Amino acid sequence: MSCPVVGVLALQGDVREHLVALAAADAVARPVRRPEELAEVDGLVVPGGESTTISKLAVLFGLMEPLRARVRAGMPVYGTCAGMIMLADKILDPRSGQETVGGIDMIVRRNAFGRQNESFEAAVEVTGVAGGPVEGVFIRAPWVESVGAAVEVLATYDGHVVAVRQGNALATSFHPELTGDHRMHALFVDMVREERAVESL
Repeated sequence: MSCPVVGVLALQGDVREHLVALAAADAVARPVRRPEELAEVDGLVVPGGESTTISKLAVLFGLMEPLRARVRAGMPVYGTCAGMIMLADKILDPRSGQETVGGIDMIVRRNAFGRQNESFEAAVEVTGVAGGPVEGVFIRAPWVESVGAAVEVLATYDGHVVAVRQGNALATSFHPELTGDHRMHALFVDMVREERAVESL
C-alpha cells in the first residue's frame, strides 16, 4: 500500500518537528492551513503550542467545522499537548472563547503539570508501543481528569492519565516529536493505514 498522507495542523506550534517525525514513520507529511488541504489528507496531527491560539486560528481560517466533521467521520487524528486539549470533548478550565474539535470523551486540565519553567522529561510506558518506555517531554502539559467508557487509557505518569485513545483519535500530554523517538508517530501512522485499508474494502 502506498504511504498514507498525514497532515499537521500548521496554525501555530511545533509543526516542523511533527513533519520530520511523520516522514521518519513512512508517511507523506504535509502542513494543513486551509480546508482544501485538510480534504486531501488521510489523517491529521494537531501539534503542541497554545491551545487557545490554535482554537481561535482554526475558527479564523475556517477550519474548525471541517475538522469536527472529519473527526466525526472517523479520520484518524493525533493530538499532542495543546493538541490533546483540542481533541477533548470538555476542558475543565477553558479560556474565554476557547473551543475544541472534540472526538475523545475526556475532560482535560490545561497546564496541569505546571508552568514553562516546570517543564520536565520522563520515561512513560505506553500501551501498544513496543521497545520500552517512551521519553515524554512535558511542557506546560495538560493531564486527563476523567475519561468516558469508550476511551482506552494508554499511559499514566505520577498517577495522572497522559495518553489515551478512542477509536481513531489518539492523544498524549507530552511531545514525542521533540525526542528523535518516532514510535508514537509510527503508532499513529499505523492507525491511518488501518483506516485506509477499511475504507478500501
